Amino acid sequence: MKRSPEPELMEGPEQARAYAEADFSEPNELFLRLLEEQSSGALTHCRALDLGCGPADIVIRLLRRYPKLHCDALDGSQAMLDLAQTAIDALPGIASRTRLICDKLPSGRVETGAYDLILSNSLLHHLHEPQVLWRSIRAAAKPGALVLVMDLTRPASAGHAAALVESYAADAPEVLKQDFRNSLHAAFEPAEVTEQLRAAGLAEQLAVNVVSDRHLAVWGRVSGE
Repeated sequence: MKRSPEPELMEGPEQARAYAEADFSEPNELFLRLLEEQSSGALTHCRALDLGCGPADIVIRLLRRYPKLHCDALDGSQAMLDLAQTAIDALPGIASRTRLICDKLPSGRVETGAYDLILSNSLLHHLHEPQVLWRSIRAAAKPGALVLVMDLTRPASAGHAAALVESYAADAPEVLKQDFRNSLHAAFEPAEVTEQLRAAGLAEQLAVNVVSDRHLAVWGRVSGE
């Protein structure tokens, strides 16, 4: 199936709220489980960067799990970050360890060579130029920084995409079902992501892995710029 790009940002309040209220606990816990495996649990005193944080569910789960970790979280949608701020403010001890940044990549507000851990979940398929993510990761990473990027992987056919929507979003609001369908059509195949890493000079440092029937993940350690 040919890729069909979708809008880069979820800027509408209704769309952002529907996304924030959806139950993404299963893929988000998969993300954190992969992070635990790749880090061997050694995430104390880390400075993390989450690119495309959305309503910050993963940021919140991460900071609750690792009480000495600090995280800068970037998203281009102010509507998403407003919801993230509300959720963060409701949890003692989280706000002081979080900095929300409203900006698109490449961002001059993200420090260069400053982060021990760089995360991104479900951002890659939104990007019209995916190299902006890989360049941003290289620029932000400390030498030896751990990277974990997870995203949808594009199904082989529109029929397969429709079946995934029915399996995982049958009872979701129509706006979410449409978002999921569009995102599957906009996602990259593993071979395409491997080529992106090669073009970014990261193929020797980061590896692409299929981690579910609809997700791929990229992980490894980068040397920074």
